[in-house]
Amino acid sequence: MNRAEFLDSRFSRIASSPRRRAAQLAATVGRLAVGLVVVLSSSAAAAVSLETVPIGNPGNAADDTGYGAVGYEFRMGATEVTNAQYVEFLNAVAASDPYELFYDRPALSDIYGIVRTGSPGNYAYSVKPPVAGAGLAGTDYAYDDKPVNYVSVYSALRFANWLHNGQGSGDTETGAYTLLGGTPTPTNVVMRNPGARWFVPSEDEWYKAAYFDPASGLYADYATGTDTAPDNNPPIGNAGGRPPTGDTGNSANYDFATSNPTYPFTDVGDYALSASPYGTFDQNGNVAEVTESMPELGGMPIPSLHASRGGSAFDVGSVGQWNLSAASQGAVTPGFKYPAVGFRVAAIPEPDGAVLACLSTVAAFAIGHGARRRSATCGGK
Repeated sequence: MNRAEFLDSRFSRIASSPRRRAAQLAATVGRLAVGLVVVLSSSAAAAVSLETVPIGNPGNAADDTGYGAVGYEFRMGATEVTNAQYVEFLNAVAASDPYELFYDRPALSDIYGIVRTGSPGNYAYSVKPPVAGAGLAGTDYAYDDKPVNYVSVYSALRFANWLHNGQGSGDTETGAYTLLGGTPTPTNVVMRNPGARWFVPSEDEWYKAAYFDPASGLYADYATGTDTAPDNNPPIGNAGGRPPTGDTGNSANYDFATSNPTYPFTDVGDYALSASPYGTFDQNGNVAEVTESMPELGGMPIPSLHASRGGSAFDVGSVGQWNLSAASQGAVTPGFKYPAVGFRVAAIPEPDGAVLACLSTVAAFAIGHGARRRSATCGGK
């Protein structure tokens, strides 16, 4: 699939309502709102393009869980950061890799999608070659558009700094976040700096993009816009032998939707009909996603942990369904790298748009989900 086809497919997905049949979707693609794909780079070579969707409704109330209230507009990454995008980052900043941005034990895991060659000072990175016949319905399992995993919270923050600083040779230790010490684990407690343009979303930002419906002003239990747990059908027909197959509009990659724990992930955005009400993909399933926020105990943040959300392909059964839900909060140790954990980024464009390139218009909102949703509460957490 070329870049134009990729963008066309994602744009039609943003237009889709989670419950809309394919024929209904085709009839509504023309009703478009403005979306944005942005390239934030000072280098013309190998710039990472990131598709984002607008998250509006500033000042919305929190859910009854206490999460989701955000007082400003921002843009959320439409998908999780992919192996291909992370490889561009590594090749730009990790010739020596002093911050251990690369997972240095890839031979232990077929589910890690990146290869490193060379020696310190001259490292080069690439996406693993496809595995013949290991994908859905006997297709090749290609790593390029799979979500990056085995990436720590600190690596995600450094990726955001790199975006904030224009990609290319952009600094990884300052910008959206200040990381002190010159070591993989910083010596300071890291918080978002004022004026951050790209960042790892806070838990409230992540929660709002996943579960809040801008049409109704209410929250859903799941990031597909419903209060019914998603199925784990694979996103294409006759894959895995689990009828009924295919994306139903309330589907997610959990409980090994690929039926292959060795090759567990689906391409980001492959669940075309199962977007959140705002138009993000895979906020349920595929990989759990870290946030910049620390969970709290007794109203105090726990610096040794970061909150994660959304569940992953590795979450099984009824427990797996629970891990997808708005009621479930995970936590990770920020310096660790996990097989089932990745991230997405968010942005607040500069007012004058000087570093933004608007590449197309897309449908940004899906309405008419028809699901029962919880009403919002006015209290914060």
